[in-house]
Amino acid sequence: MARPRAHDDALRVRLLDRAGELLSAHGPEGLSLRRLASDVDTSTTAVYSLFGGKPGLVRELYVEGFRRLGDRMEQVPRTDDPMADLHELGLAYRESALANPHFYSIMFGRAVPDFTPDEDALAAALRSLRPLQDTIARGIERGVLVETDPDEIVFAAWALVHGLVSLELLGSAPAGEATSDRYHRALENGMAGWRR
Repeated sequence: MARPRAHDDALRVRLLDRAGELLSAHGPEGLSLRRLASDVDTSTTAVYSLFGGKPGLVRELYVEGFRRLGDRMEQVPRTDDPMADLHELGLAYRESALANPHFYSIMFGRAVPDFTPDEDALAAALRSLRPLQDTIARGIERGVLVETDPDEIVFAAWALVHGLVSLELLGSAPAGEATSDRYHRALENGMAGWRR
């Protein structure tokens, strides 16, 4: 009979969520393993067992943020209309960011100045963009998007949604329905320039 795991995935996720919140609210100095364990009602031994220490925890925050983004984008159904799919992927990007804002500073900023993602973590981050890459390649292949290097369109689309979401998360965009409407229009107009 297999031995039960002492620290399950639910605990891992709770620790990552709380660690992201602590990092966002208090910076790297506020991310104490002792405080984290206490806040989640577990032991520091559990934190070390799951992550190996603070550097491992920070790495997992980075990977988890991109995993959640990739999962959200993978859930977008593929249709016969690549432009509609690109719009839906842009919405999924925003939904992921708004649902997980505490991961954003580690994913795209220097929330922990001495953290540099390793090769595997970077590969995991880039995998989150695969639905966008596939949709753009399909749009070029079907003659809907201009025939150019797909990476050029991927970069422009990513920069567009990331910029919009970053402004919203920083509180620099108008709140409420106006932000959502502007986001939709920006997606439509931003991608229109890549139509064939």
